[in-house]
Amino acid sequence: MAIRTRITELFGIEKPIIQGGMIWCSNWQLAAAVSNAGGLGLIGAGSMYPDVLREHIRKCKAATTKPFGVNVPLLYPDIEQLMNIIVEEGVKIVFTSAGNPKTWTGFLKQHGIKVVHVIANTKFALKCQEAGVDAIVAEGFEAGGHNGREETTTLVLIPMICTAVSIPVIAAGGIGNGKQMLAAFALGAEGVQVGSRFVASVESSAHESFKKAVISANEGDTQLTLKQLVPVRLLKNEFFKRIEEAELRGASAEEQKQILGRARAKKGMFEGDMIEGELEIGQVSAMLDEILPAGDIVNNMMNEFEATRNALCKLNG
Repeated sequence: MAIRTRITELFGIEKPIIQGGMIWCSNWQLAAAVSNAGGLGLIGAGSMYPDVLREHIRKCKAATTKPFGVNVPLLYPDIEQLMNIIVEEGVKIVFTSAGNPKTWTGFLKQHGIKVVHVIANTKFALKCQEAGVDAIVAEGFEAGGHNGREETTTLVLIPMICTAVSIPVIAAGGIGNGKQMLAAFALGAEGVQVGSRFVASVESSAHESFKKAVISANEGDTQLTLKQLVPVRLLKNEFFKRIEEAELRGASAEEQKQILGRARAKKGMFEGDMIEGELEIGQVSAMLDEILPAGDIVNNMMNEFEATRNALCKLNG
């Protein structure tokens, strides 16, 4: 089943489901699988050295003839090198986050690349539109990983952003099934970006121990923390408890940086250290109970979206 929105037209895809470009989880296998199922797969460049990104782009091109893109956090240290590789390899879609959209949007669009930027408030949505991006991802407080300081939930954020801008809006945060997708459309979104549900997929590059922890999570097992640094939603473990204790006793940002250390996310999500690793995942993890092929996730979401839409239509008699 296909749906036509400005988002499907923009990317040339059949289904308005975009897979989040999550660090340590979004490899070429996952991106290709989502794109082959009719959605838009994204390679997560934030956890890749430049030569690794080039390899993943080339392998993704070999694995799918469908559109796919690359997600780039703008705070990445070798950002210029990444952007040049994206241009050299002919990538046509780039999602940017964690930085000023004006910095790279013009460069990318000069090379015929469609640009989408991730935001969590109206102020930055307007800045994105001014910068000339093609669409916006509006990400609510429910999302895993790095999050907005305003802690605005998806249910509130999406209609505010859709009212504020004229460009297409993609909803993110707490979306993992067709019912939630339909709710986002009712709020004005024309596509959804899905992260946590795809972490727990067969093709995800997340460690199996992390995938199992995600589908075992219960309500309340994730929480926003590290607010003095960059707010991030984590699955609770021993590392989380140490950060929480530090925050409660008023530890400085510098001390929290020392506790965080380096490569903590890699240790948890990619290497499988469930005790001392940083485990970035969204609230929707509490609703997940199995690891599925990415193509099945896309198809299940679309089927539930259509079934729920039909059921709601019957309420009118």
